[in-house]
Amino acid sequence: MTSIVQQFRKSLFLRLLLIFGFTVISFFVIISVSLRVINQNTTSIDTIPDFFTRNVESIIEDIGTPPNLSNAMRLADELDWTINIRNPIMRWSSDPDYRLNVDDSSFDRQLSTDAEVRTVDNEGIIHVNRSGYEFFLYPRLRSGNRFNTLVFYVGSALAVLVLFLNYFMVNRLLAPVRLLRRGVERIEKGELDYRVESTRQDELGELTESINHMADSLQSMLEAKRQLLLAISHELRTPITKAKLRLEFMPTSSEKDQLAEDIDEIDLLISDLLEAERLNNQHGVLAEEPVYLAEFVEGVASQFDRYEGGLQISIPTQDRQFLIDRLRIRLLLTNLLSNAMRYGKDNPIRISLTFNGKVAVIEVIDQGEGIAEEHLSKISEPFYRPDSSRQRNTGGFGLGLYLCRLIAEAHKGELLITSTLGKGTHITVKLPASEPLQKPV
Repeated sequence: MTSIVQQFRKSLFLRLLLIFGFTVISFFVIISVSLRVINQNTTSIDTIPDFFTRNVESIIEDIGTPPNLSNAMRLADELDWTINIRNPIMRWSSDPDYRLNVDDSSFDRQLSTDAEVRTVDNEGIIHVNRSGYEFFLYPRLRSGNRFNTLVFYVGSALAVLVLFLNYFMVNRLLAPVRLLRRGVERIEKGELDYRVESTRQDELGELTESINHMADSLQSMLEAKRQLLLAISHELRTPITKAKLRLEFMPTSSEKDQLAEDIDEIDLLISDLLEAERLNNQHGVLAEEPVYLAEFVEGVASQFDRYEGGLQISIPTQDRQFLIDRLRIRLLLTNLLSNAMRYGKDNPIRISLTFNGKVAVIEVIDQGEGIAEEHLSKISEPFYRPDSSRQRNTGGFGLGLYLCRLIAEAHKGELLITSTLGKGTHITVKLPASEPLQKPV
């Protein structure tokens, strides 16, 4: 018995089979009982003539014409039927609280010269017309349309209850699926340290463990890649430093200048790679401090005031304080403005800061050559450049916007890029803050 219970707990399919089996059996029982009750409370028209063909004459004679109402009441009680008697000046019923609307009856078949079977709402009644009196005889409680309706509603309510219980049990049984979906979405967004919690021992529990093991493997692989890249970058720093020292003792020449420029580019590339891996490492390297953002943005932008096309700075008069990493936000703004000037074709560049509730919105807008739409989704990926030739005069190494995106995401913000060829590029950085403080006047 214990092994069967354990097998049942470990099998999602067995539990689903039990739920659906319970549903089918419940519906079968509800329908069977309802039909049996309805059939027990429904009089078939075909059963009426067998009795009344032989006894209708004696029943009418016992009642008499004019009718003896006492005899009619006695016969009604003995037969457990309702007897209605009417003529132009009289309407009488043995059961005043239970009447069929005999006026809406329709002819079914003839029993005798003055007796016939009629139907009212699929119920059979006997109609006798004798000596100016009309006699209507029908089952007292067995013509149970109202009772049948009640049975129908009760059966329907039980069916709905079974469906609700079915939904509740299946919903609870498949609840881990929603947890898995949310967990996979978080892992997909880069939260590789997130694990889906589950105490289930069935197939869904095994699937949860598999997804958690997959996240462990991915995290280990990426961490190994980061460590390798960091180690290589650190090791490259030593020979580059030595090369720079030797370069100082070389005689001045155009080749020396070219070599110095190449070494500086390699040094910059290594610095950008190191910075990217630090930011990728769960954003643990941020050195946040309270900074008045409008003043800070204006200070960084003022360093580019020698740009020939002109720099338009728009900041709010009422400053607010945000927790940011000063050095990295400076790097973000510097990269954005440098790109705008490189591709701006000496046209005016606009940098603006606005506060939208608890979110700071920084915008850098140029009027340069723009970026083709097919490149926009990849432009902030590492080492990606729209120009496939990757010549020096077309730009850097393809890490600038990648670093900007990482910095924005490290501050729990986002970087958005829109562009139109020939019209320019619009880059928006949104930096949320938990409690932005207003600068005192």
